[in-house]
Amino acid sequence: MMLIICSRGLAQAFRSTAALSTSSAYTCLCHKHHMTAHRHMSNSTTASPQKSSDVTIQGLTYPTDSYTNVTPRIISKVGCNLHNQKYHPLNLIRHRIQNYFDTYFTTHIGSPVFSVFDNISPVVSVYQNFDSLLFPPDHPGRTVSDTYYVNSQQLLRAHTTAHQEDLIKMGLDAFLVAGDVYRRDEIDASHYPVFHQMDAVRLFQEKELFARVNDPTNLSIFEDGKRTADKQEFHSLEAAKLLEYDLKKTLSGLADCLFGKEVEMRWVDDVYFPFTHPSWELEIMFEGEWLEVLGCGITEQKILHNAGASHKVGWAFGLGLERLAMKLYNIPDIRLFWSNDPGFLKQFRVDDPNTPITYKPISSYPPCINDMSFWIPNEEFRSNDFYDLVRSVAGDIVERVELVDEFTQVAKQRTSHCYRITYRHMDKTFTQAEVNDLHTKVGRAATDLLGVTLR
Repeated sequence: MMLIICSRGLAQAFRSTAALSTSSAYTCLCHKHHMTAHRHMSNSTTASPQKSSDVTIQGLTYPTDSYTNVTPRIISKVGCNLHNQKYHPLNLIRHRIQNYFDTYFTTHIGSPVFSVFDNISPVVSVYQNFDSLLFPPDHPGRTVSDTYYVNSQQLLRAHTTAHQEDLIKMGLDAFLVAGDVYRRDEIDASHYPVFHQMDAVRLFQEKELFARVNDPTNLSIFEDGKRTADKQEFHSLEAAKLLEYDLKKTLSGLADCLFGKEVEMRWVDDVYFPFTHPSWELEIMFEGEWLEVLGCGITEQKILHNAGASHKVGWAFGLGLERLAMKLYNIPDIRLFWSNDPGFLKQFRVDDPNTPITYKPISSYPPCINDMSFWIPNEEFRSNDFYDLVRSVAGDIVERVELVDEFTQVAKQRTSHCYRITYRHMDKTFTQAEVNDLHTKVGRAATDLLGVTLR
């Protein structure tokens, strides 16, 4: 069962929550590492500790199997819900977005049009996270190198879009979803295995979509046509253009709200998402460079059909809260969002989320940099597995891990990787001896769990 908690109203709708499965759908990331979908990696960094027992997440127990790669460190993040913690920078950003929709989108009696969901369990099914959103079977996001699997049927959601079909099935036409998402990824100042997203969906029936057209006679939202760059095969060109206009007007207003009415923005249309067509990214000029703010598009009609809303059309968008907060508040390192240091948190202790804030560094402890070279065990080895192992052993002390050298010894048919690991404590100065000890532990774990041979 998936527990859904809405921040307002819809009590009647939530009586049917028990009918929902633990599934979800929607993602905006482009995955870099390709391999056969759901391939089991016998030497996975994190699968080993879980194979002989069940795993417990937020009080619920799940069986493990060969797909299991979620680690205790990652599980410890589940339920933290930084986006719901008062005075947290992610909470401030989330409320700025929510307030925009509450202010400009209301019913005739003044009630908000968009329902808000901010506490849905992140454990979802493979169907919710991928299939319901039309991800192809060979999409790289499905692999154990990119996604945290609880078992072969369940995972920690890779995007809050995973809940799209369930919420549409509940009869909702407009909703926002905020929550934590999980991805096995590289390690640097802007990447962390847990981050936060906010998604939105807006659906229209024919009469509603054409309500502002002077003469809607003979207009229809559907046709039996051809898919083009401008529309889906099921949509009339008129419907597609009205949806595009409404979507871009809505999101241009959101950009104005977040970055100011004088902000320069542009739409990028050379974009592909499995769950929308056509699709766009919104970029704004921020501090002299173009910054991608969000991804969006016209919802694939097959998704609405599968959710029981075949007679409707709609749009959707998704954005990353950390990305916005780092730019708006000048936060240099994504690890800071997980800091309990009062020197960090007190800077965001404001009652008005629109209060301008520029983060002032609380420390500048020096880094310690160590390299690690090893022969990889086989061609199926993925850097993401090493990144996740380093994170599991050293935690947030690791600031960055980068592959700095790779070469193949043809005579012995083996390949070497060299990774540069930057250690930097957020609260104190690390001695080189302390780092060397930690670095040794990382090497031992890589040997034992990934099957590499240290050089």
